[in-house]
Amino acid sequence: MNLHQFRFVQEAARRNLNLTETAKALFTSQPGVSKAILELEEELGIDIFSRHGKRLRRITEPGQQVLAAIEIIMREVNNLKRIGDEYSKQDSGTLSIATTHTQARYVLPGPVAQLRRQLPLVRVSLHQGNPDQVVRMLLDDSADVGLATESLAQIEELVTLPCYEWQHVLVVPADHPLAQVERPSLEQLAAEPLVSYHPSFTGRTRIDRAFQARQLHPNFVLEAIDSDVIKTYVRLGMGVGIVAEMAVREDPPDGGLVSRPLGHLFGQNVTRIAFKRGAYLRNYVYSFAELLSDRLNRPLLERAMSGEASDYKL
Repeated sequence: MNLHQFRFVQEAARRNLNLTETAKALFTSQPGVSKAILELEEELGIDIFSRHGKRLRRITEPGQQVLAAIEIIMREVNNLKRIGDEYSKQDSGTLSIATTHTQARYVLPGPVAQLRRQLPLVRVSLHQGNPDQVVRMLLDDSADVGLATESLAQIEELVTLPCYEWQHVLVVPADHPLAQVERPSLEQLAAEPLVSYHPSFTGRTRIDRAFQARQLHPNFVLEAIDSDVIKTYVRLGMGVGIVAEMAVREDPPDGGLVSRPLGHLFGQNVTRIAFKRGAYLRNYVYSFAELLSDRLNRPLLERAMSGEASDYKL
């Protein structure tokens, strides 16, 4: 048996048993993938997959155990590569960050710029997606670090720690009646056309739960993943906006919009940093985490990655 066979089996499971997609992902041929999997099954003396003709139909019970073992083997192979890179290149390489648009646009520029000044040989690769995509990139080893408000804490295969709290804010044109209200109510918001985030982004679930708890039915006339897009449509008069407070911190006072905090309605959100459980973290990953939040430091991260149980609450 060999690593190529392990990769083929692992990728076939990830690609919903589609060998054509598996071959494309691994830049090889479909017959080559089929042959490698059959050879591994023959060597192990079990069927990893059940078949209908030449098509894979499902993962067998022993196949599930084989896949679990392969995941451990491939994770440790990746760790070996990282260790080699760590000690051969020291503080150089590529820091791959998976995150949502809001974090990439409003939170990461400062820490990333500081990291580049401290470690000029480190390249940074930003991958933007929704929270579920951030999780998948971490689990697939496409990213070293994940940053998001939703989804991360519920994934057993990830180690997550809180970075910072934030609240939603209302944004309205300066001449809108709500611009004169310091503490808007849910009833006032429900009476307006609303422009805010897509349900899977930037704490939107908290907003929905608050309205549901009061049996209110808000009218979301536009949903987006980009705070700047939301503010643009608010300026055009489409409705009143609900965005993350990070999105208005740098807005000029004469930008045409007025913001009002909504923490009293929707509570506080926690943005979390995440790593794949068992992954080897390079020096520059620790450096980046420390720049991201003053609550994070290398000893804390090392304890979390070693499996020390803690809530790590803010």
